[in-house]
Amino acid sequence: MLIDVVTIFPGIIKAPIQESLLKKAQDKGKVKIRVHDLRKYTHDRHRTVDDKPYGGGAGMLMKPEPFFECLEDIRKKSGPHKKKEPKGWVVLMDPRGRPFNQKTAKRLAGKKRLIFLTGHYEGIDQRVHDHLVDEEISIGDFVTMGGEVPALCVMEAVIRLLPGILGNTESVKDESFQSNMLEYPQYTRPREYRGWTVPEILLSGNHRDVDLWRRHEARKITKKRRPDLLKSQKSKII
Repeated sequence: MLIDVVTIFPGIIKAPIQESLLKKAQDKGKVKIRVHDLRKYTHDRHRTVDDKPYGGGAGMLMKPEPFFECLEDIRKKSGPHKKKEPKGWVVLMDPRGRPFNQKTAKRLAGKKRLIFLTGHYEGIDQRVHDHLVDEEISIGDFVTMGGEVPALCVMEAVIRLLPGILGNTESVKDESFQSNMLEYPQYTRPREYRGWTVPEILLSGNHRDVDLWRRHEARKITKKRRPDLLKSQKSKII
């Protein structure tokens, strides 16, 4: 997978992608991440990417020209002897976007190339929304300083689903949101800590009973914390 990130703060992206899962994926050759400085596509000595909004209002709005010119540039052929790269699916991180979830992560993991656009200030000129973007995504009902951190959240959720990234592929199956339920409680050594003990069922060696306990606990936690998920839960009710 090829991932391009367009930003006015490249450092926010460059540091995290050199750590943990994101670095591992790149080292394995499973993903290539490129970061593009939007200010390189400005044409004034101040490298201006924003201006006052028409009609008035608070704050500044990001200009359309740098985004269009940046995408046109990064979509060009890599070189005279290389194949043209996939056009890419353009994702704009925006509070007005559709809420991000595991289902969306799975869908995006099937793309050959993702291009993330990150905004700042009061937003981006609507012409970018209308003519450059394939999908707008929000990571929650709150506003961050910019789109970089939300983009990193989406990237990590997507990349970890690529084949060969996780050491144990079975671990994905029981994670939260995989079956519209939160994950069940888990325990490890020591068996007893400060008087708190591991549930006996997990020490029984009876895999069928353990599985039933986990399903029951997962449903109980989901009902308490995220009852909205149960509305679309299609698995058998325990």
